[in-house]
Formats: sequence, structure tokens, C-alpha cells
Amino acid sequence: MPVNQKDRRRFLKYASLGLVGVTVGTQLRKVAYAGDMPQLSLDDPTAKALKYVHASEVEGQNCENCMHLTGNAGDEWRPCNLFPGKLVAAEGWCAGWVKKP
Repeated sequence: MPVNQKDRRRFLKYASLGLVGVTVGTQLRKVAYAGDMPQLSLDDPTAKALKYVHASEVEGQNCENCMHLTGNAGDEWRPCNLFPGKLVAAEGWCAGWVKKP
């Protein structure tokens, strides 16, 4: 096998391993820092715009059963895709609520 093909294969192998490492590292970092995030304030401009409340008044709809909520099931405060960098109450609600599939 020519030297160029060996170098090319080695490069592709290490590049793919690097990509996997970056992806896994990013996901682990999100999980590690979830506990360090502040709780969403009702005064937050995005919270006001989406009419967020800490306790849902809409029957059958809360953050716990919304597709935007992430993190560990059962936690009282969890990350939400609509409010990056903030934790929302699992019993909360906002106008961006979408039922989990």
C-alpha cells in the first residue's frame, strides 16, 4: 500500500476519534453543569414573553410532560431547551409547552 494511503487512513481514523471525543465531552459537560445553573426567574424577559410560571394552572400540562424539558426525570428543577442556561420547575408551564411524543 502506498505511503499516502496509509497517511490518509491514519488521518481519517484520528479525525473520527477526535470528533467522537468532542461530541461525548460536550454532552458530559452539559450534564455536569446542569446542577450549577440558576433557576429561571419569573422576571426573566424570556420567561415573561412565554408566560412561564413555576406551578402550572393548565390541567394535564406541565414542564414534566413537555418535550423541551431535559435532564433527569424526577428532579424538581431541570434544564429546558427554551431557556438555555436556566433550570425550570418540573411542575411549571409556559406558552411553549409541547406534549412529549
